[in-house]
Amino acid sequence: MRTDDVPGAGALAKIIRDGYRSFQPSIALRLWTGERLGPETGPVIVLKDPTALANLAFRPNIGMLVELWMDKAIDLEDGTLFDLARVKSRVKTKVALKELSKWQVARALPALYRLKRHGKTVTAPPADGAGRSGSTREAIQYHYDVSNDFYRLFLDQRMLYSCAYFDGWHDDLEKAQHDKLDMICRKLRLQPGERLLDIGSGWGALLIHAVQNYDVIGHGVTLSQAQYDLAVERIAAAGLSNRITIELKPFQELTGVFDKISSIGMFEHVGFAHHDEYFGAVHSLLKPGGLYLHHAITRPAKKSLRKFHRKSAEYRAITRYIFPGGELDFIGHSLQKLEAYGFEVHDVEGWREHYARTLTLWAHRLYANFDAAVAMIGEPRARLWIAYLVGCAISFERGDALIQQTLASRKVKGPSKVPPTRRDLYAPRD
Repeated sequence: MRTDDVPGAGALAKIIRDGYRSFQPSIALRLWTGERLGPETGPVIVLKDPTALANLAFRPNIGMLVELWMDKAIDLEDGTLFDLARVKSRVKTKVALKELSKWQVARALPALYRLKRHGKTVTAPPADGAGRSGSTREAIQYHYDVSNDFYRLFLDQRMLYSCAYFDGWHDDLEKAQHDKLDMICRKLRLQPGERLLDIGSGWGALLIHAVQNYDVIGHGVTLSQAQYDLAVERIAAAGLSNRITIELKPFQELTGVFDKISSIGMFEHVGFAHHDEYFGAVHSLLKPGGLYLHHAITRPAKKSLRKFHRKSAEYRAITRYIFPGGELDFIGHSLQKLEAYGFEVHDVEGWREHYARTLTLWAHRLYANFDAAVAMIGEPRARLWIAYLVGCAISFERGDALIQQTLASRKVKGPSKVPPTRRDLYAPRD
């Protein structure tokens, strides 16, 4: 049976046509019948399966859209999701909603229900770590153990999965990630022979760079088996096994005292319930006067904590499908915790636009290697990752998500030994 012959498909098509006329979006739309609405050129939103699309009438939320995208009931031709994110209506939303016939939609609900029952239920596979703290081994491995080869499809050669640092809005991801590593080392004022701890050390790039260029002794910790295995392999290949050690364990089990500590893109996994535990651990691991670099994604603060903890639909979708258990802090709260646990804050630098650029480059790289991604992880999950990277890029571009690098020291009485200016961060190295 053709999809346009399925009971209810005609009613859904009429609702979509009326909605398109009301909103007048700046992008074309093609129905499952082949009918095209809007511009004759440019990107086209393709609605392929009316039986799946009927789910939207009963679950009109971002999660349902994600599932329809993964299932290819909604697709896009002659463009990318960046084009879709920038679609604008030619009329104001309130005006368009008034023009829509609520009575027509209400009358169509029985037909849409029959249409929904005729097709399959669209449900994306739940995250294995759903409902768990973001810092648990299961949650971390759900995200990072997709496969090292998959991450190679869109990351730089060093495999840095955190915000790059651009000295201009260029497209050279390799340079920007190198510059990020060096900026971290400069902010920490690394000196030969110092012990550097990297909490959430990933595939080992920062430790390798710090040891090779600043002659420190490095130690890293991760919860990802895939990251651990490759980091150990890469450290050995660089001939640095006697200078860098990696452990597969949670930060709560770390021991020792270090001169400098870095945490790059790891704090997002900790969760509010473990913030006190985390900052207490960092304080106990850092020598008095030692420097700590806290690099973390945040959300803008709200007028009250209650409002801040209300998670948006987009936020809930990310933590369900990509980052199970992940929680983003706001910078004021992080600074409050640092001071409460005996740190002195020296600098806070916003990198929001740097991350928007980084994510955009990652997304374009994954688009270019999409067929390889499908072969590795399947088409639904590959489409999910495309949506995730593009969505995050747009979020940082708009300022809905933020990221800061905060430099703090374990508080001591008297001089902090941090230079009086920041000129040394930008001066050429000898």
